Amino acid sequence: MAKTLISHGSVAQNRKARRDYAIEDTLEAGIILTGSEVKSLRNGRCTIVEAFAQPESGEVYLINAHIPAYEGASHFQHDERRKRKLLLHKKEVERVMAAVGRKGMTLVPLSVYFNPRGIAKVQLGLAKGKSNLDRRDDIKTREWQREQARLLRAKG
Repeated sequence: MAKTLISHGSVAQNRKARRDYAIEDTLEAGIILTGSEVKSLRNGRCTIVEAFAQPESGEVYLINAHIPAYEGASHFQHDERRKRKLLLHKKEVERVMAAVGRKGMTLVPLSVYFNPRGIAKVQLGLAKGKSNLDRRDDIKTREWQREQARLLRAKG
């Protein structure tokens, strides 16, 4: 069985983030990885469902992202859930730190992907947690839009 390598394109998506959070702004960040982590990502293996980003002492780190061990690597394996440094411009870091300092804001990874040049990137969302009432409103509007589409199809 041949393995498919991802040279560019999406590796992992965090679908729960858009359901659980109201995304106010997005930004792209580079990520510092070891060789075995890059190989594992190219095999399409990554989970960012429980991950989050956090600013610490003027830098931003991706915490709790799971990149499994690469089978082809010998004894130079990486820690699967280690804290990974994200590469952002200084102004972006300051803006993120100010936003996270406000009540209820958090940095959520939305996707991990390779850009056309083959460099691993993380799309971060500056988000505010949704309440159950907000989620119910989203469901109501989605169902109403489906019902409208059904009615229009039935008439025309």
